[in-house]
Amino acid sequence: MIRHIVMFSLLDEAEGKTKAENLTEAVKRAEALRTKVPSLRKYSVVTNSPEADATNYDIALVCDFDDMEGLSEYQNHPDHKEFGKFICAVRKNRACIDFEI
Repeated sequence: MIRHIVMFSLLDEAEGKTKAENLTEAVKRAEALRTKVPSLRKYSVVTNSPEADATNYDIALVCDFDDMEGLSEYQNHPDHKEFGKFICAVRKNRACIDFEI
């Protein structure tokens, strides 16, 4: 199994919306991927706790796949690419790791 964790910190303002508005939209769009990508085995969308350090990342996606081929299918899926266009427009930073579990 491969676990893919990707985290984003969002801009304070982007696309005419506040960070909070874009975070809500990012969660909505990320959650929609859950049922659209057949290779996803386990999937979580999480956001930073309001009580946590504000310098933490704002949102993370934690995804499990059978293998790297499944991860590649996810990354190249049209709905994931559409999410990517959105998140690139509103993010400040991105961090990612892929590892065997």
